[in-house]
Amino acid sequence: MLEEGGLKQLNLRALAARAGITTGSMYHHYESKSALLAELAAGGFKELRRDLDAADRAAGEGQRLRGWATGYFHFAQREPALFALMFDPEIEGLEPVAEARAAALAGLRRIVEEVAVAQQRVDPPLDQITLAVWAAAHGAAALKSSAPGGAELIDDVISGLDVLFRPVRP
Repeated sequence: MLEEGGLKQLNLRALAARAGITTGSMYHHYESKSALLAELAAGGFKELRRDLDAADRAAGEGQRLRGWATGYFHFAQREPALFALMFDPEIEGLEPVAEARAAALAGLRRIVEEVAVAQQRVDPPLDQITLAVWAAAHGAAALKSSAPGGAELIDDVISGLDVLFRPVRP
């Protein structure tokens, strides 16, 4: 229903009817529409985390951050309605959503730390690097609908960042 009509069209009464149960039964499981949406969004973050872990395992050495960002971008493209729900302002601060999002980002921070150690970086700003990778992937996912480039967009974003932050050799 979320994919068919979007967040505004989703309500517990219609969902109960589609599931073949009474509306009262829905309220037995979820106290409100927000509680149901929070559960869906938290599930989305768990699915995203599984996808990101798989992308990390599949990435070659030196490609882990690119693998994570690409996995994030592809998840957003494959699950646009769920992805939008995961960042909906009305539910993103609810506890199950915030916890699931933090767990997904903890995986990225772990990768950032492992990459920094492998590169023998001294005291890198891990939280800021994590935020930068997440922001780039999220921004590319948000731009996808309005920017040219299709699936290559995330590669172009990462390549642009590579050039921007590559040390200039005299």
